[in-house]
Amino acid sequence: MLKAAIFDIGGVLTHSPVAAIAEFFRAHGIPDETRLAIFRPEDGPWSRFERSEISPAEFASAFGERVRAGGGRVTGEEFLRWFFAGFGFRPEMIAVVRHLRGRVKLGAITNNVAREEPPQRRSAGVAVHELFDVVVESALVGARKPEPRIYQIACERLGVEPHEAVFLDDVGANLKGARALGMTTIKVDHTLRAVEELETALGIPLPRP
Repeated sequence: MLKAAIFDIGGVLTHSPVAAIAEFFRAHGIPDETRLAIFRPEDGPWSRFERSEISPAEFASAFGERVRAGGGRVTGEEFLRWFFAGFGFRPEMIAVVRHLRGRVKLGAITNNVAREEPPQRRSAGVAVHELFDVVVESALVGARKPEPRIYQIACERLGVEPHEAVFLDDVGANLKGARALGMTTIKVDHTLRAVEELETALGIPLPRP
Protein backbone atom coordinates (compact mmCIF):
# COMPACT_ATOMS: atom_id res chain seq x y z
CA MET A 1 0.00 0.00 0.00
CA LEU A 2 1.36 3.40 -1.00
CA LYS A 3 1.60 5.86 1.87
CA ALA A 4 3.20 8.86 0.15
CA ALA A 5 3.06 10.79 -3.11
CA ILE A 6 6.17 12.73 -4.08
CA PHE A 7 6.09 15.31 -6.87
CA ASP A 8 8.66 17.06 -9.00
CA ILE A 9 7.95 20.78 -9.40
CA GLY A 10 9.25 22.08 -12.74
CA GLY A 11 7.46 20.22 -15.52
CA VAL A 12 4.87 18.77 -13.14
CA LEU A 13 3.37 21.62 -11.11
CA THR A 14 4.61 24.14 -13.67
CA HIS A 15 5.10 23.93 -17.40
CA SER A 16 8.35 22.30 -18.49
CA PRO A 17 11.50 24.33 -17.86
CA VAL A 18 13.39 21.89 -20.10
CA ALA A 19 11.20 22.82 -23.08
CA ALA A 20 11.31 26.50 -22.17
CA ILE A 21 15.11 26.53 -21.95
CA ALA A 22 15.39 24.82 -25.34
CA GLU A 23 13.10 27.47 -26.83
CA PHE A 24 15.11 30.25 -25.15
CA PHE A 25 18.28 28.98 -26.82
CA ARG A 26 16.57 28.65 -30.21
CA ALA A 27 15.14 32.17 -29.95
CA HIS A 28 18.62 33.55 -29.30
CA GLY A 29 20.27 31.54 -32.05
CA ILE A 30 22.42 29.47 -29.70
CA PRO A 31 23.32 25.96 -30.95
CA ASP A 32 21.91 22.89 -29.23
CA GLU A 33 25.44 21.66 -28.58
CA THR A 34 26.04 24.69 -26.38
CA ARG A 35 22.82 24.14 -24.45
CA LEU A 36 23.63 20.49 -23.87
CA ALA A 37 27.18 21.31 -22.75
CA ILE A 38 25.76 23.63 -20.09
CA PHE A 39 22.83 21.56 -18.86
CA ARG A 40 23.48 17.88 -19.49
CA PRO A 41 26.78 16.77 -17.87
CA GLU A 42 26.69 15.76 -14.22
CA ASP A 43 29.83 17.85 -13.70
CA GLY A 44 28.62 20.68 -15.96
CA PRO A 45 27.75 24.23 -14.85
CA TRP A 46 24.02 23.64 -14.32
CA SER A 47 24.37 20.39 -12.39
CA ARG A 48 27.01 21.95 -10.17
CA PHE A 49 24.77 25.00 -9.66
CA GLU A 50 21.88 22.72 -8.64
CA ARG A 51 24.10 21.16 -5.96
CA SER A 52 25.26 24.61 -4.76
CA GLU A 53 28.82 23.72 -5.70
CA ILE A 54 29.11 27.05 -7.55
CA SER A 55 27.50 30.43 -6.91
CA PRO A 56 25.06 32.27 -9.21
CA ALA A 57 27.92 34.53 -10.32
CA GLU A 58 30.12 31.54 -11.10
CA PHE A 59 27.33 29.87 -13.06
CA ALA A 60 26.66 33.09 -14.98
CA SER A 61 30.34 33.32 -15.88
CA ALA A 62 30.51 29.69 -17.06
CA PHE A 63 27.26 30.14 -19.01
CA GLY A 64 28.58 33.25 -20.73
CA GLU A 65 31.86 31.60 -21.70
CA ARG A 66 30.13 28.67 -23.36
CA VAL A 67 27.53 30.80 -25.11
CA ARG A 68 30.19 33.15 -26.51
CA ALA A 69 32.20 30.16 -27.71
CA GLY A 70 29.08 29.00 -29.56
CA GLY A 71 28.59 32.38 -31.21
CA GLY A 72 25.82 33.68 -28.91
CA ARG A 73 25.57 36.98 -27.08
CA VAL A 74 23.24 36.26 -24.16
CA THR A 75 24.89 36.69 -20.77
CA GLY A 76 24.47 34.38 -17.81
CA GLU A 77 22.88 37.21 -15.84
CA GLU A 78 20.27 37.71 -18.57
CA PHE A 79 19.51 34.01 -18.60
CA LEU A 80 19.04 33.88 -14.81
CA ARG A 81 16.68 36.88 -14.84
CA TRP A 82 14.59 35.10 -17.47
CA PHE A 83 14.76 31.76 -15.66
CA PHE A 84 13.58 33.12 -12.32
CA ALA A 85 10.52 34.69 -13.96
CA GLY A 86 9.05 31.16 -13.91
CA PHE A 87 7.26 29.00 -16.46
CA GLY A 88 3.56 29.19 -15.59
CA PHE A 89 1.55 27.00 -13.22
CA ARG A 90 -0.36 23.83 -14.09
CA PRO A 91 -3.49 24.39 -11.97
CA GLU A 92 -4.83 20.90 -12.69
CA MET A 93 -1.77 19.34 -11.05
CA ILE A 94 -1.75 21.73 -8.10
CA ALA A 95 -5.41 20.85 -7.55
CA VAL A 96 -4.43 17.17 -7.33
CA VAL A 97 -1.86 17.93 -4.64
CA ARG A 98 -4.36 19.98 -2.64
CA HIS A 99 -6.91 17.16 -2.93
CA LEU A 100 -4.41 14.66 -1.52
CA ARG A 101 -3.59 16.69 1.59
CA GLY A 102 -4.58 14.68 4.65
CA ARG A 103 -5.09 11.53 2.57
CA VAL A 104 -1.44 10.56 2.00
CA LYS A 105 1.91 11.99 2.99
CA LEU A 106 3.02 14.57 0.47
CA GLY A 107 6.54 15.42 -0.62
CA ALA A 108 8.34 17.35 -3.33
CA ILE A 109 11.79 16.76 -4.77
CA THR A 110 13.19 19.52 -6.93
CA ASN A 111 16.45 20.15 -8.71
CA ASN A 112 16.77 23.86 -8.11
CA VAL A 113 19.38 26.59 -7.82
CA ALA A 114 20.40 29.66 -5.84
CA ARG A 115 19.93 28.52 -2.25
CA GLU A 116 20.08 32.11 -0.99
CA GLU A 117 16.89 33.05 -2.89
CA PRO A 118 13.50 32.99 -1.08
CA PRO A 119 11.84 29.52 -1.16
CA GLN A 120 9.05 30.48 -3.56
CA ARG A 121 11.52 31.98 -6.02
CA ARG A 122 13.67 28.82 -5.86
CA SER A 123 10.59 26.72 -6.68
CA ALA A 124 9.37 28.54 -9.82
CA GLY A 125 6.82 30.58 -7.89
CA VAL A 126 5.02 27.57 -6.39
CA ALA A 127 4.24 27.92 -2.67
CA VAL A 128 5.67 24.48 -2.03
CA HIS A 129 5.80 24.73 1.75
CA GLU A 130 2.05 25.33 1.81
CA LEU A 131 1.38 22.29 -0.37
CA PHE A 132 3.77 19.62 0.90
CA ASP A 133 4.72 18.03 4.20
CA VAL A 134 8.33 17.71 3.05
CA VAL A 135 10.27 19.61 0.38
CA VAL A 136 13.73 18.40 -0.65
CA GLU A 137 15.72 20.89 -2.71
CA SER A 138 18.95 19.98 -4.48
CA ALA A 139 20.40 23.41 -3.76
CA LEU A 140 19.98 22.80 -0.01
CA VAL A 141 20.91 19.12 0.34
CA GLY A 142 23.79 19.01 -2.15
CA ALA A 143 22.36 16.11 -4.17
CA ARG A 144 20.23 16.19 -7.29
CA LYS A 145 17.96 13.85 -9.21
CA PRO A 146 18.68 11.17 -10.36
CA GLU A 147 21.24 10.63 -7.56
CA PRO A 148 19.83 8.02 -5.12
CA ARG A 149 20.49 10.11 -2.03
CA ILE A 150 17.94 12.80 -2.85
CA TYR A 151 15.09 10.24 -3.04
CA GLN A 152 16.28 8.60 0.16
CA ILE A 153 16.25 11.96 1.95
CA ALA A 154 12.65 12.56 0.88
CA CYS A 155 11.50 9.14 2.06
CA GLU A 156 13.36 9.45 5.36
CA ARG A 157 11.80 12.83 6.08
CA LEU A 158 8.34 11.52 5.19
CA GLY A 159 8.84 8.44 7.37
CA VAL A 160 8.24 5.92 4.58
CA GLU A 161 10.24 3.27 2.75
CA PRO A 162 10.86 3.89 -0.97
CA HIS A 163 8.46 1.07 -1.97
CA GLU A 164 5.71 2.89 -0.05
CA ALA A 165 5.97 6.02 -2.22
CA VAL A 166 4.92 7.03 -5.72
CA PHE A 167 7.07 9.60 -7.51
CA LEU A 168 5.96 11.83 -10.40
CA ASP A 169 8.39 13.57 -12.76
CA ASP A 170 8.53 14.67 -16.38
CA VAL A 171 12.13 13.49 -16.96
CA GLY A 172 12.75 9.81 -17.67
CA ALA A 173 16.20 9.70 -16.06
CA ASN A 174 14.76 11.05 -12.79
CA LEU A 175 12.06 8.38 -12.80
CA LYS A 176 14.65 5.68 -13.48
CA GLY A 177 16.63 6.81 -10.42
CA ALA A 178 13.55 6.58 -8.21
CA ARG A 179 12.47 3.25 -9.67
CA ALA A 180 15.89 1.75 -8.91
CA LEU A 181 15.17 2.31 -5.20
CA GLY A 182 11.80 0.57 -5.43
CA MET A 183 9.52 3.58 -5.80
CA THR A 184 6.44 3.47 -8.00
CA THR A 185 6.96 6.02 -10.78
CA ILE A 186 4.66 7.98 -13.07
CA LYS A 187 5.76 10.00 -16.12
CA VAL A 188 4.08 13.40 -16.41
CA ASP A 189 3.42 14.98 -19.79
CA HIS A 190 1.11 17.74 -21.05
CA THR A 191 -1.97 15.47 -20.78
CA LEU A 192 -3.93 14.23 -17.77
CA ARG A 193 -2.64 10.68 -18.15
CA ALA A 194 -0.46 11.03 -15.05
CA VAL A 195 -3.51 11.97 -12.97
CA GLU A 196 -5.27 8.82 -14.13
CA GLU A 197 -2.24 6.68 -13.27
CA LEU A 198 -1.87 8.32 -9.86
CA GLU A 199 -5.55 7.72 -9.12
CA THR A 200 -5.09 4.03 -9.90
CA ALA A 201 -1.87 3.76 -7.90
CA LEU A 202 -3.30 5.40 -4.78
CA GLY A 203 -6.89 4.16 -5.06
CA ILE A 204 -8.10 7.70 -4.40
CA PRO A 205 -10.46 9.52 -6.82
CA LEU A 206 -8.73 12.64 -8.09
CA PRO A 207 -10.13 15.89 -9.52
CA ARG A 208 -10.12 16.75 -13.22
CA PRO A 209 -10.51 20.22 -14.74
